[in-house]
Amino acid sequence: MAPAQNLIFIMLDSFRQDHVSIYNRGEVVFTGIPPCQTPNIDKFAKECIIFENVYPCGLPTMPVRYELMTGQFSLPFRSWMPLTSEDLSIAEILRREEYICGFITDTYHFRAPGMNYHRGFHSYQWVRGQEYDPWVSSPPRRDINNYVNEHYSPEWRARIEQFLANTDDFSDEKHWFPAQVMDRAIDWLKKNRQHKHIFLWIDSFEPHEPWDPPQGFDTYTDPNYKGPRLIMPMGNWANTWATPEQVQFIRGLYAGEAAFVDHCLGGLFEALRDLGYYEDSLIILTADHGHPLADHGKFLKGTDRMYSELLKVPFLVRLPGGKNAGRTKALAQFPDVLPTILELLGFGNNNIAMQGRSFVPVLKNKTEVHRPAVIAGYYRGFHRCIRDQNWSYVQTPPDEPDELYNLTDDPREQHNLIDEYPAEARRLAAQFGNIFRQEVPRIIKGVQGEYEMASAAVE
Repeated sequence: MAPAQNLIFIMLDSFRQDHVSIYNRGEVVFTGIPPCQTPNIDKFAKECIIFENVYPCGLPTMPVRYELMTGQFSLPFRSWMPLTSEDLSIAEILRREEYICGFITDTYHFRAPGMNYHRGFHSYQWVRGQEYDPWVSSPPRRDINNYVNEHYSPEWRARIEQFLANTDDFSDEKHWFPAQVMDRAIDWLKKNRQHKHIFLWIDSFEPHEPWDPPQGFDTYTDPNYKGPRLIMPMGNWANTWATPEQVQFIRGLYAGEAAFVDHCLGGLFEALRDLGYYEDSLIILTADHGHPLADHGKFLKGTDRMYSELLKVPFLVRLPGGKNAGRTKALAQFPDVLPTILELLGFGNNNIAMQGRSFVPVLKNKTEVHRPAVIAGYYRGFHRCIRDQNWSYVQTPPDEPDELYNLTDDPREQHNLIDEYPAEARRLAAQFGNIFRQEVPRIIKGVQGEYEMASAAVE
């Protein structure tokens, strides 16, 4: 396989795997809400290797990007933090190989004071105004009461007011954030086509909350709904602050936001084809993580939500010319991505310095096996999820029962089998050392297969 000449990395935020129809296969995720339609990603995926089991390790937003950009694990070592002087990122590596490196994003955490993930890029562009970005200082013109209910605290109301102020002037589809990001990416790709080698990192914050898709993408919500437009859910138990109708409405807004992201990606894919990048470039599309939509009672990300709705993401690799298209269930983690990229670009001799392991043999159809198991969690959280293709084991704090799910029979993780299959939990727990955990588990098997866990703090 000849090395690719260019690299285009498309990063989405909070995009659940089951809201990409190439994965969903038309299944209803939530009763009463149509399956999310993503025709542009689906078309792109037909020429990709479609991975079903690529997982983040350290969560959320910035630890994930650290793993992808450096090929190192974040979970045992670091929380949400900037690159250190010792870190070596993908842009710094490829710049040494004479790549022209561009970075376009509306993920406002990148440009927060002290953050430096744009280091090494020749060009970087910020699209301002996402979420709580302190961009507009004037109050919103829209009435906040149309976007909250009586349970929203002053803190949450202030957050939503900032977003409304940032987006008050949006009147055309092209003003919405994913449209701005993709338009800038297309412009950059056109203007830099003459370079021998280019690398573009496109980082779209959508479909991260708040969920306020433009008109025409609200087809997933009930047209008879009369309540407030709850674009920003709160993170505690949904039944304490929202009615069932409001929960469904929020889920519909998320699906609409995801569908709009797909709509905006359509223009980017068309430009990549027209400009010839499909023939000489390695193109990767993924998301940092998914997003809980009260599947297990709560919205938003959290340390106690170690389920597939948070952990499973789309991961598509398009080789130059669309070679080797197909599906794989091989397990991989985000630190494996950069070593894979470097090997495909012809720089695999750098990989010895990285903790991740290249999965190029999977891309070449030589194997369906990469890692035996994966681990995920928050650096300061107690919960850890360890899973393989069939089982998911969730380690919890000492005052909570551990969880075990059969992902084949119970993909929505509704039936905890920890008491029935303690040996599976022990097997998965043994895959990763205690360096990955805030607490050290001691697993004890009692009579009749009963299972309990005692923990001792390691800090």
